[in-house]
Amino acid sequence: MQRRDFFKNAGLLAATGLTASIGTQTFAADPKEFNTVTYAGKSGKAKPEWGDQQVEHFTSYYPDFCDKYLWIRKDNQVIAAYRNCPNQKYPYIYPLAGPISRVSVTSESAQPWPHHRSVFMGADRVNGANYWQEGANRGQIFSTDLKLTKAETDTVEFTDVCVWKHPEQDPIIEDTRKYTLVWKNDDYYTLDLEFSMKMLTDVHIEKTNHGFFGVRVEQDLAPHGGGTLVSSEGVVGEKDTFGKPAKWMAFYGKRRFNPEITEGVAVLCPPKEPFENCPWFTRDYGNISPMPFLFHDEGFSWKKNDVLKGLYRIVVFAGAAQDAELDKRWDEVYA
Repeated sequence: MQRRDFFKNAGLLAATGLTASIGTQTFAADPKEFNTVTYAGKSGKAKPEWGDQQVEHFTSYYPDFCDKYLWIRKDNQVIAAYRNCPNQKYPYIYPLAGPISRVSVTSESAQPWPHHRSVFMGADRVNGANYWQEGANRGQIFSTDLKLTKAETDTVEFTDVCVWKHPEQDPIIEDTRKYTLVWKNDDYYTLDLEFSMKMLTDVHIEKTNHGFFGVRVEQDLAPHGGGTLVSSEGVVGEKDTFGKPAKWMAFYGKRRFNPEITEGVAVLCPPKEPFENCPWFTRDYGNISPMPFLFHDEGFSWKKNDVLKGLYRIVVFAGAAQDAELDKRWDEVYA
């Protein structure tokens, strides 16, 4: 297949045209406008050939709306999008599509707690503010520097710098995050979040069940919708997984509109950083998060200039949890 490179004008990082069957595109508002850009260590004019069949591509680009959402596509179908509008509570990823159905395994928002946003990171009761739910007047996490940093045959990597701020206070946290999505094969792909949180002042998180990192899944993967919740310890359901440590937690189920397809999503828990032997917050309606804040009465405190680092992995897979060999996926990143 021939290369097809499409680029956006000044200010945005140009994506990389690829050989083989995977490419990356960056569109301008008017796709006929192209400028000299830098890509793969080279610079030059990007000239499209209209009418090309856009299939078997793995693409990532910024469209011209709502503060540079970043979209990732494969076979010209959306796999994921990083949403970072300034009116949001916090940046999040939605959708996160199943590798076969190409229908999201995560929910953008759902009852009974509609503030859960697909792939999330945030917390409540942080210096008296709320970076997890309710209105922006309680606190927000702002995206300030979204960049597409890598686009290869099977990998898209992007970074962002986010500021945690209450409207009546100075910023309290600056977090630098790197997301890496790797398409392993047509059975599964991984999404890694590596982050570093710098405390801009003394920070205290009170005991709370709101946060920290995790996913809210579509109903057909959750037990309330006929799916299954299972941990690395082989236990099933909220009752037996809640508050327990585990290497990973996963939801999977038959897809609602095509029950011949079974898909799932797992969150993998680091052995130490950012929290050692972290217990899990689990809900049969579809929420999983390795987070300690509910299980320590005294809460957590950091001094100004302290840095909290971590690396979380998500695995999106076809089949049941055992088919994804999640213990191996955990060893790949943490062993």
